[in-house]
Amino acid sequence: MALEELHARSNDATNNDMMEKFQHAQRTGFEAPAEFPFPSTLTRPLRSRSSKFIEIDVDGENDDEGSASAYFHRPHSASRASTTSSCSEFDTVSDPGPALTESPFFTLYPRLSLLKLVVLLAFPLLYEMPWAGLSGMGIIGAKAGTIRTFDGPDGGFPTNQPQKRADTNTDVCSRWAAQSALVNGTIYVYGGHTSSEAGQQNNTWTNGFFTVDLTKSWDISSPSIKGLPQPSGPPAVANGFLWNSYDSLYLYGGIYSDSPPATPDPFSLWEYQIKAGKWVEHSDPKTSQGNNSDAGNQPVQRTGEGAGISIPELGRGYFFAGHLDHYTTPGWSIQTARLYLKSLLEFTFPGNRNDGVKDLAGGKTAGSDGVWRNVTEGGIQDTAMFPSRADGSLVYVPGFGAQGILLSIGGGVEKSFSQMNVIDVYDIATSSWYKQATNGPSPKLRVNPCAVAASAPDGSSTNIYMYGGQNLIPYGQQIQYDDMWVLTVPSFTWIEVDTKGQSVPPARVGASCTIWDGQIVVVGGYTGPDLSCDSGFYVFSATDLKWQNNFNALSGGNTQNQQPSQEKDLTGLSGSYGYQVPGAVQSVIGGNSKGGATITAPVRAATQGPLATGKAITYTVTDSNGAVTTQTGTSTSNGASSNNGKGGPNIGAIVAGVVAGCFAVLAAYLGFCAWVYRRQLALYKNHVAMAQRAAAGNPNNEKSSFLPSSTEGSSQRNGKASSITDQSSGVGAMGSRMTGTNSNGTDGAPPLPTGGWPPVGGNSSANSSVEDLMMGQEPSFVGVLLNPRRSLRVINRD
Repeated sequence: MALEELHARSNDATNNDMMEKFQHAQRTGFEAPAEFPFPSTLTRPLRSRSSKFIEIDVDGENDDEGSASAYFHRPHSASRASTTSSCSEFDTVSDPGPALTESPFFTLYPRLSLLKLVVLLAFPLLYEMPWAGLSGMGIIGAKAGTIRTFDGPDGGFPTNQPQKRADTNTDVCSRWAAQSALVNGTIYVYGGHTSSEAGQQNNTWTNGFFTVDLTKSWDISSPSIKGLPQPSGPPAVANGFLWNSYDSLYLYGGIYSDSPPATPDPFSLWEYQIKAGKWVEHSDPKTSQGNNSDAGNQPVQRTGEGAGISIPELGRGYFFAGHLDHYTTPGWSIQTARLYLKSLLEFTFPGNRNDGVKDLAGGKTAGSDGVWRNVTEGGIQDTAMFPSRADGSLVYVPGFGAQGILLSIGGGVEKSFSQMNVIDVYDIATSSWYKQATNGPSPKLRVNPCAVAASAPDGSSTNIYMYGGQNLIPYGQQIQYDDMWVLTVPSFTWIEVDTKGQSVPPARVGASCTIWDGQIVVVGGYTGPDLSCDSGFYVFSATDLKWQNNFNALSGGNTQNQQPSQEKDLTGLSGSYGYQVPGAVQSVIGGNSKGGATITAPVRAATQGPLATGKAITYTVTDSNGAVTTQTGTSTSNGASSNNGKGGPNIGAIVAGVVAGCFAVLAAYLGFCAWVYRRQLALYKNHVAMAQRAAAGNPNNEKSSFLPSSTEGSSQRNGKASSITDQSSGVGAMGSRMTGTNSNGTDGAPPLPTGGWPPVGGNSSANSSVEDLMMGQEPSFVGVLLNPRRSLRVINRD
């Protein structure tokens, strides 16, 4: 019925009677009289949230006697499914009192809004009440990391409710094959295997997450560890890798449980944001095209048992080789053989540059999901001399190439191993692989060793420490190793560390190794079936080459823990603060504890690649007394950093040049003085001989012809001459020894020629060089050094 007609009917004289009948019909299910204009049934939708209210003024706007208003639902959409309902379903308000002449819209609607607000606030609180049988995300958000959820059936609540995660249990019997990363003095350890009792074979896979604090000292029997909330998103995997930038961790790869068997999920990269303390999933990543890579736009596969390395200085992470099988890849048939790889997967961290990737050309930076590149054709990589492998180690060495080099150490497949006397070297800038032969006895072939690198204070050598591992052949009779080796670069010489007499940890494989404050921290490792439980925390001094009972945190150093001389260069190795070159290494490469290696190229000469054309980055090291130990080299630039001024003036060479120049000047001066001395001495002897000859020819003449003939100066000259005869050496003494006594009966110089003889050597004057020559003792070399000008005047005048 139209609203206008209804309004018209409400103004007739039978209005009150009609209202009574309407209210009666409402109470009795709308059995209304036929004369009542309203229908006996109405249609409305099931979803009351889709309905709206319509206000009808039954009495009329200007009726002062009273009023009655009705509210009922209007269908929101005629197309919705509907059913027939009695009009008692309508919301009605009827009050003939004068107080209701104003529309109830202004009183009922605020009440409904208030009720809605109460429900919105109370329901989430009720949702968190354990006594109500409900548990889930509170109104302040999740209490752990990012958790994947899905809607339950029929639009109900999710069946896997997010909930607060328990902290990881760090009290275990043993642990091994975990993923670890070191950021700003904190080791983060994720997943791997753990056992709660000796001999446990099943249910060892875990997604536990804990930290080890290296900013404080601790004993290996009670390390400073802390369990973090055990996440529900990242999978429980082993033998993957945990990349790290300066503010995030990135979990890549790994193997799912084989006992009991677990089906791997489609690969996602899981990022742990350190500051926020939460996990973020980056699903369905794909590769990008770049130098020596695949065609791009290929799904990134999860790989297990490869070799990983983080280079936050470059803003990248790498994962080399490994394998694919039914515990890494969804849909892989158990009947299909394991596939070993030799590709190098590169991940550029968000916000970093990489000129080797086509999408990042021109200085672009990676987005929030990072950028992937799969290098498959770099140098010898696609040749038969570059075998597939798994279970190796990857180490970063600055210098040589424009962005440094990677070294692959160890690894193998079921029946063969990678060589230890030939190292595969990857030039990061050119995305190419090369081979480099080593020098000296090499370690036994092995898989799953752990390796770290430490830089000499001056950067002249980078020393790679390799620990543990095992021999897989024959199968079922694996032998774990406990030896420590040093591969010193650039000489590429293997040096076995002598640990006899030390408390060496049990032999192990699959340990996690990091270096901080010049100390290698070993976490976990499989020790074989003979050892019941293992504490799993050990410390080795890279400087003293000794196992020690505690970790000694050093004061000072920057957030990267670099050598003080390298702090201004982002490419300087982290973890080397406090490290000095061990004596055993010095004896092989030369130099001292600060560096100064004399072997600056591979002993087995490289024929191509960065080791044939490049060199190490060296730095100036200043001792506490201000002495300069070594020279400064030139640093290289890359997509994420610059040379930081390391290509400036060579201060050491300048100082050496100045010192050498001073010695040259001093030598020239001494040579000049020696020449003057010899000339002056020859003149002196010549004058003495002439004086003696003159005295022999005129013995009665007391006046020397060498003296001035003027009367005014003769007394002065005679006075000076007499003073000469009184000395025990010089002219008077020599004359006395040669001629005996003079005419006066006194010892002294022989009489000098009379004034009529001309002076020897030229005309005389008031400043005669003869006077200078005869005034004093025989010339000495020290006198020439102290007054070379006077001596030079003597020889020039005579």
